[in-house]
Amino acid sequence: MKKTHIITFITCLVSLAAFCIVFKILNPSVGRDTLKVGFIYDNDESTPYTYNFSLAKDALEKKYGDHVEIFTCSNVLDDEMEEPLRELADKGCDIIFFNGYSEMVKELAPEYPNTQFCQTSYMDMNGVPVPENYHTFKGEAYQGRYVSGIAAGVKIKQMISEGTIRSDEALVGFVAAFPTSEVISGYTAFLLGVRSIVPEAKMKVCYTNTWSSYAHEKSAAMQLIKDGCVILSQHTDTIGPAIACEEASAKKEVYFVGYNQSMSEVAPGSSLVTSRICWEPYVLGAVDAVMNSREIESVVQGSVHGTDIAAGYEFGWVEIVDLNLQVCAPGTQKAMNVAIDKFKRGHNDFVFWGDYTGTDPKNPSDKISLKNGYIENQNTSYPTFHYILDDVIIILK
Repeated sequence: MKKTHIITFITCLVSLAAFCIVFKILNPSVGRDTLKVGFIYDNDESTPYTYNFSLAKDALEKKYGDHVEIFTCSNVLDDEMEEPLRELADKGCDIIFFNGYSEMVKELAPEYPNTQFCQTSYMDMNGVPVPENYHTFKGEAYQGRYVSGIAAGVKIKQMISEGTIRSDEALVGFVAAFPTSEVISGYTAFLLGVRSIVPEAKMKVCYTNTWSSYAHEKSAAMQLIKDGCVILSQHTDTIGPAIACEEASAKKEVYFVGYNQSMSEVAPGSSLVTSRICWEPYVLGAVDAVMNSREIESVVQGSVHGTDIAAGYEFGWVEIVDLNLQVCAPGTQKAMNVAIDKFKRGHNDFVFWGDYTGTDPKNPSDKISLKNGYIENQNTSYPTFHYILDDVIIILK
């Protein structure tokens, strides 16, 4: 080989090596045998919300096996987020998922540019500037709420036709954590699902002012049952409301609609159905993106708003689970399927719609009419409908 050829060959090798080093620096996950993935939970897997979120971790382990190394921190309060967050980032996690509600995640993300921080939406991020490595996501929960409301409505219609209750006793109850737009949007969609079957139905809401308290949630459910509610649901984190319904059903007909986790084991005689957000599509897609050095929002399917993503039935982010055929009314699945098919075809304008007016509980002068409809999650993954429907929703004091 000529000397000039040898020099050229060595020069090419040096250039290739330099390119690989630079590429590795800019794309640290490429070429690794394993990807480090962190999960930070606001509670533990004994609670429905965290259990449901942990299913995504299980799906990740099943899909990637030894190609992912997973670190988990549980029972992390919002104001205690910094230490576990830094701990996981310092361990070299390429991506970290959070199911809590903390501003700290967004604030610390710029300090760790080689880590992608993915947090379930906790506020309306529309127009809010965020670091490039900070992402938010949430399933369009109102779709599942509406469909599970249909199941409740079909059951109430059966109770009316059988003479168990009168039409003016079609009352549903809701155990709610706080009067946030996320919670209000959910229970409103649930009631509108009920009213699509039983137009005269109304709702009573009892706030617990805590996300996770078995005693408070069960007590609130018992109060709603005492006030005449025949079907209950919840947006809180324990099985307390389901247990209250099951105990009450020994004396009167009371039914329960779950959220996040099936309640048929703890409430087999009263549980109708459960709706859940499926976190798996986002978590699996985000990990796949990082593994292949692609932007998360270019891989995960959904409605993308910057680094924020939302999706519903059309991409498998929402589902109905555990329809209790021993308890639900005949025709329930068929009635639910009508709405589910609409969502899968991309129709989402029929939920928050009708001859309704609503009032902002924090600002009585702020009112809305639903005659022209309201599109939830149009610009953000965080639910924004925050009005109490006049005359059909009663907030207990």
